[in-house]
Amino acid sequence: MAATTDLLTDKARLDAEYAALSERCGLVDRCERGKLALSGPDAKTFLAGQVTNDTEALRPGDGCYAAFLTHKGKMLGDLRILDAGPTGPKNAGAGPDSDSDSGSSGEELLLDTERVALQALFDMIRRFKIGYQLQLHKRTVQRGLLSLIGPDAIRVAAADGLPDVEHANAPVEIGGIAALAARTDAGVDLICDAADTQALTRALCERGAVAVSVQAAEIVRVEHGRPRYGVDMDESTIPQEAGLNERAVSFTKGCYVGQETVARLYYRGRPNRLLRGLRLSEPSPPGSELRLGQRPVGRLSSAVLSPTFGPIGLGLVRREAQLGACLSVGDGDVSATVVELPFAT
Repeated sequence: MAATTDLLTDKARLDAEYAALSERCGLVDRCERGKLALSGPDAKTFLAGQVTNDTEALRPGDGCYAAFLTHKGKMLGDLRILDAGPTGPKNAGAGPDSDSDSGSSGEELLLDTERVALQALFDMIRRFKIGYQLQLHKRTVQRGLLSLIGPDAIRVAAADGLPDVEHANAPVEIGGIAALAARTDAGVDLICDAADTQALTRALCERGAVAVSVQAAEIVRVEHGRPRYGVDMDESTIPQEAGLNERAVSFTKGCYVGQETVARLYYRGRPNRLLRGLRLSEPSPPGSELRLGQRPVGRLSSAVLSPTFGPIGLGLVRREAQLGACLSVGDGDVSATVVELPFAT
């Protein structure tokens, strides 16, 4: 009886949080994400040779999404890159947790990645930055990151002047607290000094934001068909398999690590797997095997119970499991229909 009551209470909480994310503005604490910064005159040129997107084209206030790869084109991680524009010594200084021994001024590129990919990103930069005029700074502990999701996010973030382009960024001030606002597919992210995170959270809630759980935010992510590295993608994934080419890959920029495989697959081949949406007959745990007939064709990587779409999920599925195919999930008691992404726009 107690377990049933707990489940009902949890569902009611998630439904309320989902309503805030869908109808108003939900606030998610993402301070645990990995954060680095690059400064110096060669920062953009260096990064352009290491990641899949065109960082040299960035101007202050711009941003982009990219992947960094092995020489065989497999993903080591993904990251958001924000050109934060001119920075002073206070924000760009090395500090005790930096790879640089002195402060710097000029433009700063902020790098934001899944925590599971942070060490690989840090190691890649440390390994290949020799000969470039740039400084690498650790920011994970020094910076807070709050996500505002929902139709009222722009107003709550005091970012009405922010261009309606994903990754566009600009400084804002909320309740006397300085932050960098960056557009996302679902709202706005705010990056601030770590010491200001709690005060900024209070100020945002006073402006109408509702604190919600990561679990509720995951429902929105899956509805939008956005894969997460370490969940839906890993070191076996090629960007095109996960549907990242349009968002994360430039086919007109100069060379970068792993480019040959990515370009060859794009121009001459087709991936063996594709990220697909899965409409489930019943909720099923992530990691469950997906089968077309008796043949394994993938695994369920993300699974949520959406108040709008019911039980849904994401998975990298072999191409023979075409749109509309009915797959067996796990022990076969649950089925999944393969659908196009996103579930919601």
